[in-house]
Amino acid sequence: MIESLGKHAGFILASYAVAVVVIGGLIARAVIDHRIQKAALADLEARGVKRRSETER
Repeated sequence: MIESLGKHAGFILASYAVAVVVIGGLIARAVIDHRIQKAALADLEARGVKRRSETER
């Protein structure tokens, strides 16, 4: 299979590897940020801070 890529196989495979690492990093960053934001929101709610969208009727 690699032979079918020709003399540029190294560049092509390296490009795919970089793309996988970058996309994986972006996904990991989004997951970590989600956890941080969720923890911060839970902390605020525990201290009694309410959301603006939460109206009392």
